[in-house]
Amino acid sequence: MKRVITLSDLQAKELIVINDGRRLGHISDLEIDPDRGRIIALVIYNREKKGGFFGKPDELMIYWEQIVTIGSDVILVKDVDGAKLYLE
Repeated sequence: MKRVITLSDLQAKELIVINDGRRLGHISDLEIDPDRGRIIALVIYNREKKGGFFGKPDELMIYWEQIVTIGSDVILVKDVDGAKLYLE
């Protein structure tokens, strides 16, 4: 049986990199495939950057394949060095 989780439930969870324990922050947005109705990536604010253009922090995209597990309080992810900046 599949469990439904809301965006607000996901946003409450902190993203942690399993390779080194680094805390990435919280989800700011999702990228969704409109044809299949599935999540492609989690978009998070890059905490390592102080701010981009006009002081807006850069955002990182964590692709669904990088998610190891979604726990009750955290989302564990891997291979974050390969994460791409969300440029728009």
